[in-house]
Amino acid sequence: MTIEVSPKDQGQTPTRIFLSYTRQDRVRAEPIIKALETAGYRVWWDGLLDGGVAFSTTTEDELEGADAVVVLWSKTSVASHWVLDEATRGRERGKLVPVTLDGTFPPLGFRQYQLLDLSKWRGSPAAAEISNLLRAIGVVAGQADAPARVLQPTRQGLSRRAMFAAGGGIAVSATLLGFGAWKFGLFGSHVDGNSVAVIPFKNLSGSADQSYFSDGLSEEMRSALARISLLKVAAPTSSIKFRDHVEDAKTVARRLGVAFLLEGSVRRSGDVVRIAAELIDGTTGFSRWANSFDRTIKDIFAVQSEIANAVASALVEEVAADGGQAPNLEAPTSGGTHNVAAFDAYLRGKALYSLHADEKTYREALAQFDAAIAEDPKYAAAYSARARSLTSIANQYATADQFIALYGEAEAAARKAVSLAPRYADAQSTLGVVLFQGKLDFRGARQPFEVSRRLGPGDANVLARFATFCSAVGRFNEATESMSRALKLDPLNPAMYNSAGFVQYSARRFAQAIPLYKKALELNSKLPFAHASIGNCYFALNKFQDARAEYLLEPLDVLRLPAIAIVARKLGNEAEAQDALKRLTSDRGEGASYQQAQVKSQWGELPGALEKLEEAARIGDTGITNMRNDPMLDPLRQNPRFIRLLKQVGFD
Repeated sequence: MTIEVSPKDQGQTPTRIFLSYTRQDRVRAEPIIKALETAGYRVWWDGLLDGGVAFSTTTEDELEGADAVVVLWSKTSVASHWVLDEATRGRERGKLVPVTLDGTFPPLGFRQYQLLDLSKWRGSPAAAEISNLLRAIGVVAGQADAPARVLQPTRQGLSRRAMFAAGGGIAVSATLLGFGAWKFGLFGSHVDGNSVAVIPFKNLSGSADQSYFSDGLSEEMRSALARISLLKVAAPTSSIKFRDHVEDAKTVARRLGVAFLLEGSVRRSGDVVRIAAELIDGTTGFSRWANSFDRTIKDIFAVQSEIANAVASALVEEVAADGGQAPNLEAPTSGGTHNVAAFDAYLRGKALYSLHADEKTYREALAQFDAAIAEDPKYAAAYSARARSLTSIANQYATADQFIALYGEAEAAARKAVSLAPRYADAQSTLGVVLFQGKLDFRGARQPFEVSRRLGPGDANVLARFATFCSAVGRFNEATESMSRALKLDPLNPAMYNSAGFVQYSARRFAQAIPLYKKALELNSKLPFAHASIGNCYFALNKFQDARAEYLLEPLDVLRLPAIAIVARKLGNEAEAQDALKRLTSDRGEGASYQQAQVKSQWGELPGALEKLEEAARIGDTGITNMRNDPMLDPLRQNPRFIRLLKQVGFD
């Protein structure tokens, strides 16, 4: 294709344009290319390579040398990793000219620029749409006679003071949750100006196998920001729901209840990593900060720190300006590593663990954490993750004779994590969980739980674990406060609503617990525990038919069978009750001692119930952690043996 230079450009080097588009849009792109070339521009597009034209430079060289980067957005191009990467580089260089071919808006992160609409253009090079495009190119190419009003990024960002006063917020309706406004402090809450959500970074590596790396890097970025006390960082479970979102920034920020979004992309090729990151104002949708980094994999830790520092500085500068203390952005509380191989294995393990699929997957995750520890024996986060993996295996899949060994390994790993990084909140919290649920050492669990709450006020998981512990030991006000903060940080996580329901159930606020459990199921219809918990609430409210209907939906047999045995006896169906207990006993044996105690307690067989409770305590059955508040054990409350057992296991 011949390049024609207009008379005004003769004797000058033509303006160089890099055209980014997808092959599916080639038919639409070619008339635009022709119009640009007719206007005297030198256009580089990959069709030239198809035509056999010899180029001595690579695509990347053309992108770096272009005077303007014209990006053709469409329904297909917004999903193209190549177009996203090229657009990112054009934006970073200040050369971006965005065009929509079919009315499609650009992806999040590119919407602060005026978008040129060619969706109704009929191909005439003299049309107004092309005139606007040429003027826009002139602006970014630095042509003096171009009207500067075209394609100027809108910078209507909040002032530093206004950023911290930003309102808007998400309000959870009383109809949805169905309980008083005092519960968890959710009603009428506003968005804190120093709150941010880290959206999972896009994997542009060309291989789905590398998703663990981009996801893991996003999580590490979130953790780095969460360690800054002046920031409020949304938890990953809620943020991950917007991995491939099509909503605009304002919608995403509103649903997550945050003022800012951090998102980006990761492209890894061998030992080279390109990371692009952007901080977006959730009230305006405009970019506050953006940068990209091309580093070798060994520098990945420095990049994480650099991005975290830049984002934190952008968010907390108002605090410092008002005389507040600037944060220590390098606080040594992460439990991290500087060993690349250890970091890679750790990220692979986290990706597997987060699936919560089955015992095999948990053990594969455990193997990755062990590999990380082998590479770096001082990697505290890997020890903490190892402890959680072992605890999950013990809780969900182990037989009674395996409890002691598995929980023993978990405790050793958690204590190692704490010794290596005593200010790492997750390690302290994990140790508390292992001692509380695995070792039934309630007194010993108190200190690490208290320390974790103090060190991790921005970690929803840490707060929820603390709330669960407080509920179990009767500290309901603290449990409610901690759970409220966890829900604000992780408002779309079904497990958080499950935990919130447990807090209310433990305090015997049964009617208030039901809508929380139902919200958990709305977010994840296959969530274990929730149906059984709703059934327990209905049972306590003497709604036995409703309770039975919920029990039948519970996927975990260790919860479903004892509940059916209890409610069937209450409804006069003795055969169903006996069959359920028989199946529980044959399938689970001693591993369901606590559940058998619940059944016998409700059946009025008190000596047998006490015997099963003592057996549960002896073998380390996690169910014992519920005995202080469990309504199913109410017939035993005044029995001296029951009171002695409460004290024996650590309940005051």
